[in-house]
Amino acid sequence: MNLELNDLASQLIEDVTDGPEDLRIAQVDLPGNGLLLDFGIETEGGLEAGCALASICMSGLADIGIVPGLLGDIGWQQVVVQTDSPVAACLFSQYAGWQVNVGKFFAMGSGPMRAVVAKEPLFDKLWYREVAEQVVGILETARLPGPDVFEYIAQEAGVEPDNVVLCVAPTSSMAGNLQVVARSVETALHKLYELGFDVNRVRSGVGSAPLPPVARNDMEGIGRTNDAILYGGRVTLWVNGDDESISDIVKRVPSSSSASYGSPFLDIFEAAGRDFYKIDPLLFSPAEIVIQNVDSGRVHVAGRVNVDVLKRSFGI
Repeated sequence: MNLELNDLASQLIEDVTDGPEDLRIAQVDLPGNGLLLDFGIETEGGLEAGCALASICMSGLADIGIVPGLLGDIGWQQVVVQTDSPVAACLFSQYAGWQVNVGKFFAMGSGPMRAVVAKEPLFDKLWYREVAEQVVGILETARLPGPDVFEYIAQEAGVEPDNVVLCVAPTSSMAGNLQVVARSVETALHKLYELGFDVNRVRSGVGSAPLPPVARNDMEGIGRTNDAILYGGRVTLWVNGDDESISDIVKRVPSSSSASYGSPFLDIFEAAGRDFYKIDPLLFSPAEIVIQNVDSGRVHVAGRVNVDVLKRSFGI
């Protein structure tokens, strides 16, 4: 299977570079070192920029938007994601599975460039990787990457540095904030993958999560965006096959199945000594999961939204 995810993402990049000022973002000039698009480090960005960034991150294989909703009894916007290619869009592209560490620069890398580098075990387990002339990646960072970062990614991907496209935004920006919260379906898919479920049975997915207030710094932003999904994310998956395996696993998918559940993410992070790897990895999943079996017609439901924790996290 070759979906050419980087080619799909490159088409979206062309749309963005036609008028970056319309999105309140900027194209940063790095002669000979590829294309750098700043979605919120030295630019303002906005909601449309966030939707564009999330779409690039999913290689254009999802529809992403903002719809009205509720946070308890308060009117509150929700980020909605819909895809008919959940494995490709979420696991092969959107999942932030590559730690890009070059000198003093560090960022979590996502986007279809991961499918070319294929460092992560999931690419071997799910039998996917691709070759591309141009690779596209998203970095969650508050620093603009320099030429050394482009050279590192180019080397890992087997391309020239001028064929690397990087979109960057900090979590504490309008665009960065939104693109993280657009990962509701992805967290459900990755949780199922970690639990050993055959994710290729998932044929379509829709997810929503409340859009948090933009935080004053990245640490608070990481807390709020995680909480939006852990305590406010709602995901529906359309799955084929038998019901017994779905019934066995569905209650293990929501974040409430983790012993770490119940406090704002920053409190959990502090309790873990600010070490992500000491946090139960099974915590990272949506608050509520609905699995509809398209073969049998049965519906399986688990989890719940936790408005109290969301309000604490969002400062309400």
